[in-house]
Amino acid sequence: MPGADDTGVTRHDLSDLRDRALTLETRLNEVFLGQPQAVRLLLIALFARGHALLEGDVGVGKTTLLRALARATGGAFERLEGTIDLMPNDLLYYTYINAEGRPQVDPGPLVRHGEALSFFFFNEVNRARPQVHSLLLRVMAERSVTAFNREYHFPRLQVFADRNRVEKEETFEIPSAARDRFLMEIPVEISDDDDIRRQLMFDTRFHDTDELLGSLEPAQLPVEDIHAAAPGIQDQVQAGPALERYALALWQATRDPVAAGVEVEGVEMEDLIEVGASPRGAGMLIRAARVAAWLADRDHVQPEDIQTIFHATMAHRVFLQPVYELRRARIAPALMRGILARVSAP
Repeated sequence: MPGADDTGVTRHDLSDLRDRALTLETRLNEVFLGQPQAVRLLLIALFARGHALLEGDVGVGKTTLLRALARATGGAFERLEGTIDLMPNDLLYYTYINAEGRPQVDPGPLVRHGEALSFFFFNEVNRARPQVHSLLLRVMAERSVTAFNREYHFPRLQVFADRNRVEKEETFEIPSAARDRFLMEIPVEISDDDDIRRQLMFDTRFHDTDELLGSLEPAQLPVEDIHAAAPGIQDQVQAGPALERYALALWQATRDPVAAGVEVEGVEMEDLIEVGASPRGAGMLIRAARVAAWLADRDHVQPEDIQTIFHATMAHRVFLQPVYELRRARIAPALMRGILARVSAP
C-alpha cells in the first residue's frame, strides 16, 4: 500500500485523522474554556497512548474535561474516588445484599466494561492507600488485571488521576518512582482571562455539566481509530541526527544540570538532584514529541515539539533531594526552564 508503514496505516489515513483530531481539539476548547495548553497536552497523551496525572485545584474542570474526551471518542469511562478505606478489591468487585436478600458479587469499575474500558479516572488518588496504588500501577504498566479467576486485558486503556493538593491529613502520596509510569503531569489551572472567568461565572451553559457535555457530538473520533493509528504516528514521524543529539543533551541535563550550566535561584545545584529522568522517561519524551510534530503537520520532530512537552513529560521524573522536595512546585519549573535555556537547540 503506497505510503503505508508496517502497521498498514497510510499517510492519507494519518492526515485525515489529524484533521479530525484538530476538530476535536476545537470542540473541547469550546467546552473547556481557557485551557488550550491542557487540552493540547491531553490530546498528545491520547495519541501517544500514555497515562496522565492532572495537576490542578478543586473545581477547575478536570473531570469534565475527561468526560468530554470519553464522549467525543466513544470510549467506556469509569471514575473512582480515592478514600482512606478503599482497598484493591474495591476496584475489582463489590458485594451487597440483593433484592432477594441474598449476597451478590458484581464487577467493580475496572472490569465491568471488560476490554472496552478506555478511560479510568482516579480522583484524589493520594487519598487511597499504597496497596491500591500498587494495583493501579500494575494496571497502568500491563493493561491487565486478574479478577474472578480470569485475566482481564484492556488494550485501549488510559489511566488518568489527580491529587488533592490542599489537604494533607490521611493522604498517601504516590512514590516519586511510581509517578514515572505517567507519560505526563498536565497542569490545569484557573484562567487569568477576565472574559473567560466572566463566562464561567455567568453563562448558564457552564452550570450544568451534563447539558454542556451533551453539546458534544458523541464518538466523533472513535478511540479504536486512535489506538490503531498510534503506532503509525510513531513510525512515520522521524527524528534527525541533530534532533537526537539535542534530545540526548536535554536528558543528560536532567541528570547532571551542573554540567549543563543550569542554575536555580536559592538552590545549591550540586545538592539538588537525587536521580534524573529514566530511560523510560526519555523514550516517552520522544514519543510525545512525535505526536506534537504530527499535530503540527510535520513528518520530522523539531526542537519546538520537544520544548512544548518537555516540562509535562520530564519534570515529575526528576527526583530531588529531600531538603528540596518540599519546594518542588517552585524548583521543578525553574529547573526545566533552565535546562531548555542552557541546552542549545539545533
